[in-house]
Amino acid sequence: MTEPGLRISYMDYIGTVRFIGPVEGTPGIWLGIEWDDPTRGKHDGSKAGKRYFTCLVPGTGSFLRPSANICHGKSFLEALKSKYIEAYHGSGSQELVVLGSSQGAIQVEAVNLDKVRAKLSKVSFLREVSLDGESVARSNPPGTIQDTCPNIRGLDLSRSLIHSWETIAAIARELPSLQRLYLNQNRFQRPVKNDHLNGCFDPLTELRLNNTLMTWQDITTIIATMPKLQHLEIGYNGLTDVSFDPNHQSRSTVPVRTVNLDSNRIYGWERVCSALLNFPFLERVVLANNQIENIPSPTSQQGLPQLKHLSLSFNRLRLWGDISALAAWAPSLGSLTLIGNPVIADHAQNARPLVIARLATLQTLDGALISAKERRDAELYYLSHVVNHGPVSDEERCQEHPRWQELCSKYGKPDEIVSKPAPDTLKSRLLELTLYRTSKPTNLDTLNNQLKEGKEIIIRVLPTMILKTLRSKVRKALGFDTKTGVVMLLVMNDCALVALEEDRDSHDLSWIGLETGSRLLCFAS
Repeated sequence: MTEPGLRISYMDYIGTVRFIGPVEGTPGIWLGIEWDDPTRGKHDGSKAGKRYFTCLVPGTGSFLRPSANICHGKSFLEALKSKYIEAYHGSGSQELVVLGSSQGAIQVEAVNLDKVRAKLSKVSFLREVSLDGESVARSNPPGTIQDTCPNIRGLDLSRSLIHSWETIAAIARELPSLQRLYLNQNRFQRPVKNDHLNGCFDPLTELRLNNTLMTWQDITTIIATMPKLQHLEIGYNGLTDVSFDPNHQSRSTVPVRTVNLDSNRIYGWERVCSALLNFPFLERVVLANNQIENIPSPTSQQGLPQLKHLSLSFNRLRLWGDISALAAWAPSLGSLTLIGNPVIADHAQNARPLVIARLATLQTLDGALISAKERRDAELYYLSHVVNHGPVSDEERCQEHPRWQELCSKYGKPDEIVSKPAPDTLKSRLLELTLYRTSKPTNLDTLNNQLKEGKEIIIRVLPTMILKTLRSKVRKALGFDTKTGVVMLLVMNDCALVALEEDRDSHDLSWIGLETGSRLLCFAS
């Protein structure tokens, strides 16, 4: 019997019955269906100006006549046996078997295949079961599922015809070892807090609810019945308002460590963080492909202290202050993805070092490990960048760049550059570098003597020149043989030396941090 809320399948399309009754201007009874596939729908539940039902997604509704072609689904065990148990042909019978790779050209006789089928049909040994798209609509009488397949650890009931969480709970109650439950692309009625769900999901550690269009409140109601849940996937649900509501829920003790919110429509960073604060053990969050535009600095009560991985790729972050604020929100952050944000796209040449320098705990950025050398280079470049492009006073620098004082203490404060208006000519853009042809310094005294006594040679180069080209220019300026290797050491303000090694030859001089007044010790290798 069909009633509103039930799920049906028709011509391989799955939908939810939203209306049963007459439609003005037409005879007989109609079913108002909201289809899971938006391309199948024709309207949003109204006809000739009269509304008969409402769709969660606009344009996914249509009217359908009741018919025998409508499938109302099967029980869990019917679907399981249909997929995993092949019908017997009779003991000892010979069968023609077509070799799959021969496209029907090769057939062989096989004897006693029923013995093989009997062995494979022992569903009691199944640990991983996928009934994705198998039209499961209901559970079975109590005890029958557990008697048939008690060892299931992972169960995929995606694209099913199940409409209520009570049915899901009735199936899960029969599977005492169930750890992973996938319910993607289903449409459930709102869960009701009652005793029917309690105790049914106790062993569950992973839940996937992608593209179910569930609200955040309904999701939190469900996971509250899962005391061991660690991994939660809720992508493609159209979520916009994700926040903790103390009037409807209490702080969770569920030990969730991973939350995947990929491809929703979340825009408020503070609101989503207030929701994630509900999970005190949270280590990994995926917020890729959302609409987050800014990340303000947190208040003293906010923060995600356990968070180690964060994916923010393909959002709408535009300001460097958003990246700096992440250090306060997630003080243990070790891995971050930011590709696809305007702040990265607008600074394609130097975005990576500017991100690395802002986040001291970061170990991986956009999937690439950060070496100790890359971090040092990035932080030195960052200091130079702040002096050249940031505020003038140290107070403003500390406010705009939280790591300014820390990095100045670590590497020494860079020289101030007094900028004067100059015409935008090629000459005005050239960098002046001071070269010293010398031997390799062995200590600080030796270095100071070389700087005092060495002959200075000034060369002018464009900041867009790559290091490999500079190396050739230095070789020529100092009179080295064309086949002689050249070692260049950048002298910092505190007389520390930074080797400009060949593995950075493809980087331009501005990325490396060279600027007018930079001093280079050069000697043959």
